[in-house]
Amino acid sequence: MAEVLHAAPKWSSNDGVRDTLCAALGDMVVSSKEEHGEIVLTIARDRIEDALRLLRDGHEYQQLMEMAGVDYPSRVERFEVVYMLLSVTKNHRLLCKVTASEETQVPTVTTLWPNAGWLEREVYDMYGVLFAGNPDLRRILTDYGFEGHPFRKDFPLTGYVELRYSEEDKRVVYEPVQLAQDLRQFDFMSPWEGAEYVLPGDEKAAEGGAK
Repeated sequence: MAEVLHAAPKWSSNDGVRDTLCAALGDMVVSSKEEHGEIVLTIARDRIEDALRLLRDGHEYQQLMEMAGVDYPSRVERFEVVYMLLSVTKNHRLLCKVTASEETQVPTVTTLWPNAGWLEREVYDMYGVLFAGNPDLRRILTDYGFEGHPFRKDFPLTGYVELRYSEEDKRVVYEPVQLAQDLRQFDFMSPWEGAEYVLPGDEKAAEGGAK
């Protein structure tokens, strides 16, 4: 008799999922919440590999779809690393995250999903988060010799260096950023909101109103 395969539901409810996963993960969970229709679990950093392995093997979250970084410079552990999991059989998504500082290392999950190697490299490149155990932790998006990590909130919008082709050297060269003019200081206060001056052209409006 042929085996009957059941398709994943078109829509999966979050009812009971958060409590079930928190009970299964135990003290590996630092906090949990449901936000914007998704369940978010904050995991103890040194237990992230164990937690994701349990979610993969015991709760059918088979795929690591994406990883992302977030920067909160005012926090002691300024970075969050977010793991986006998908259960193909349940058609359900789950977010897990850990926190890290510039010095602390996050355990790699390349032992669970090979594609994590590329995703961890991206977070490292953009934010500078270190992943302990990643076999090839190199930059992946920025150029050779790039300084800093461009997605950090304190990284300057102009960067530190610019490149151009040098006819003299017959190659692309890096030079410190030199702006053609200083950043302009715009004053957005309207004269109708208490400014002590009149902007050019406003006197015509005043004359017209007096007629």
